[in-house]
Amino acid sequence: RIIIFSISSTAHLFTSFFYSLILLLPLFQNAELGKRAPRWIRDNEVTMCMKCKEPFNALTRRRHHCRACGHVVCWKCSDYKAHLEYDGNKLNKVCKDCYHVIIGCTDSEEKKKKGILEIESAEVSGNSVICSFLQYMEKSKPWQKAWCVIPKQEALVLYMYGAPQDVKALATIPLLGYTVDDTPRSADLPHSFKLTQSKSVHSFAADNEELKQKWLKVIHLAVKGETSECQNELQVNL
Repeated sequence: RIIIFSISSTAHLFTSFFYSLILLLPLFQNAELGKRAPRWIRDNEVTMCMKCKEPFNALTRRRHHCRACGHVVCWKCSDYKAHLEYDGNKLNKVCKDCYHVIIGCTDSEEKKKKGILEIESAEVSGNSVICSFLQYMEKSKPWQKAWCVIPKQEALVLYMYGAPQDVKALATIPLLGYTVDDTPRSADLPHSFKLTQSKSVHSFAADNEELKQKWLKVIHLAVKGETSECQNELQVNL
């Protein structure tokens, strides 16, 4: 009986220890976030955002990677930035969950935010790094006029509206990591420039060269994650 009791007690202790490890595993993983490069989930391994579960598509919901956990997420779920130790403490795009772990805050501590597209144009234009009308073209679509804004509070995101008083943005572009090409080609409009990242190409054109250079000055900083410098730029509102 003593032997049976000892075996039973040992088994119980082992089971308790095993389940304790399972419960503690997320804590160990969280402690390593940003310190080591994550395992990259391949694009073709998922068909939907690994955070909000919305399906991906080629037009409105493209794939992005969280640089902290390696998960494939949509643009909305990757609209956060954090300094990652494994990348020399550079600012990287991360998902909301990783952002809260790395920054050390919770949902209840974070200011309640509107949906990113539901922020009114007047709200961000009045407190922006730069805002003006630009011509915009994506891929082979025709050029269209858009009210473009880079807010001071989100100096790494370009908002595009149909008009300065619209209550909802047509689209947003997280600028971090994009490449800027400011050399117009013969088929482009005058005073144009391009933002490229992977297969995404966004073309813009200003009304004049002076306005183009003002936008480029801000965007060149934003694509490198230099927010403080962006926020110190003079507001342009034309």
